[in-house]
Amino acid sequence: MYAVIMAGGKGARFWPRSRNRLPKHLLDICSEKTIIQETVERIIPLTPPEKILIVTGASHARELIGQLPQIPPENILIEPMGRNTAPCIGLAALVVRKRAGNAVMAVLPSDHLIADEENFRHVLAAAADMAARGDHLVTIGIRPTGPETGYGYIEEGKLAARERGEEIFAVKSIREKPDVELAKTFLAKGGFFWNSGMFIWQAATILKEMESSLPDIYAGLLDIDRALDTPAEAKVLADVYGSFRSISIDYGVMEKAKNTLVIPADFGWSDVGSWDALWEVSEKDAQGIAARNREGLVSVNSRNSLVYSPKKLVALVDVEDLIVVETDDALLICKRGASQEVKKVVETLEEEKREEYL
Repeated sequence: MYAVIMAGGKGARFWPRSRNRLPKHLLDICSEKTIIQETVERIIPLTPPEKILIVTGASHARELIGQLPQIPPENILIEPMGRNTAPCIGLAALVVRKRAGNAVMAVLPSDHLIADEENFRHVLAAAADMAARGDHLVTIGIRPTGPETGYGYIEEGKLAARERGEEIFAVKSIREKPDVELAKTFLAKGGFFWNSGMFIWQAATILKEMESSLPDIYAGLLDIDRALDTPAEAKVLADVYGSFRSISIDYGVMEKAKNTLVIPADFGWSDVGSWDALWEVSEKDAQGIAARNREGLVSVNSRNSLVYSPKKLVALVDVEDLIVVETDDALLICKRGASQEVKKVVETLEEEKREEYL
């Protein structure tokens, strides 16, 4: 099995730590290691480094090579520009097919937190076994713990198979991120799971589905395929990527495909998509305060807050439900529960062309 790790995006909700030069997956958000390092180390017991591909942008390639010395440099696939997940996955599928024929490939985001790594690998191995058996598009659904509006949902259909003791269901529907009332309806009805953004399939299977559902992008991928490992590769890749529309694999393929399967799982998953999500998964004191630098925190009658300040002392006095993040050049103070709106700060800085803060 090959593993394809998608390492794109800006992580705007993690500003001011996440910047264009160092987005979320290249930062030590959750531990002393960076998120991409944790992602790679999590998969290595299943897949050796020479079968791990990382798709990223040119501006992050050197940093990735430095952070991941175990990954061969030729396994860092560089997109000329971001075009969402469908072109990214198509490019990786071409490389997998060229190197290993119709091998199974697991597509994984670079920036998720998984607490039970052994269970994760067990579920992923079951998904790979199922994908190897036929033209299946297998995804992993996370059993929901509440009416989350930040995730898409997958509705299970009939039981299709069992692999390694895991039940695998046909996918009845894939839903976009709902409002809170619809999310509550999903939970009350049952059989709905959070869309983890993890996919497992044979390289030829996903390319065939893209030929059917995204013929314009597939045509461009054929041009890239002919140029791979030739002197023309870089130019063709840049020219073709410039013509691609930006579209996700969920919208472009998964919502239309008829051969989709889901494995429900619960291995302590979070996409750590915001400072609020980080507070949820972080270790907290008796007052509900999470802080990476405990010695740099003085809390007086305060509770339920997140503090990141590696260099300065932070004193909280009679406050609650705050997010405080300090870097060398910026300070974020945000009400806990509103950190999804941090991306609007980034949008404002972009509009004002204040590049030094991006």
